[in-house]
Amino acid sequence: MQSKEYPLRERADRILDAAGELLLRHGYRKVTVDDIAARAEVGKGTVYLHWRTKHELFDALLLRESIELVEEFAALMREDPANVQPHRFARVAFLGMCRKPLLRAVLTTDLDLLGKLAKHPMRSHDLLAAERFFRVADRYGLLRTDVPNLPYTMTAVQTGFYVLDGSESTESALDEESRADALAFAVREVFEPAEQPSREVLTAAATEFISIFTELVPPYRKWIYD
Repeated sequence: MQSKEYPLRERADRILDAAGELLLRHGYRKVTVDDIAARAEVGKGTVYLHWRTKHELFDALLLRESIELVEEFAALMREDPANVQPHRFARVAFLGMCRKPLLRAVLTTDLDLLGKLAKHPMRSHDLLAAERFFRVADRYGLLRTDVPNLPYTMTAVQTGFYVLDGSESTESALDEESRADALAFAVREVFEPAEQPSREVLTAAATEFISIFTELVPPYRKWIYD
């Protein structure tokens, strides 16, 4: 099969699309660069013009998925600052992850699917951003102050919802919306203060969160396309 010519950015996205389809179908270890090139209708050498190794290619794929989710979060907070409240944010994040199985696999360390990709190159950047999220939420009074080791505890609770996803029996299984509602309820009851924040507080907090999200995107895009 002859390779086709595409603009540089479009070509990179076609290759990433192909890699994502194959990764979900076969897992990291079984997918080769030859497979990806054939699926994207480009030459194998063309793939290496964008990324030096198969590992870098799949890293770029995960980062592109992250960008899409981060931009969705920012858009929702611009639309309604109340989405900055931890229980609403947790619900949106859960549903977003349900639509992005590759990112959910990173969060739950699904080694069968991702192999050594479970720790992607921007992981330290993600963790730094997560620390900032907790600091901002705490500063605006969006979280309780009497929960021991709150960042760890809250992260552990939320991760549990992702890990349990799909593991229930058919009789007891909940749909995605119901699981998201259950997560939001748990976060609201356990980690947020009883008093609702004012609209002014929500707007100020949302503005700061949007700024953090905006800062995340450029280094992600640079890693993917440069």
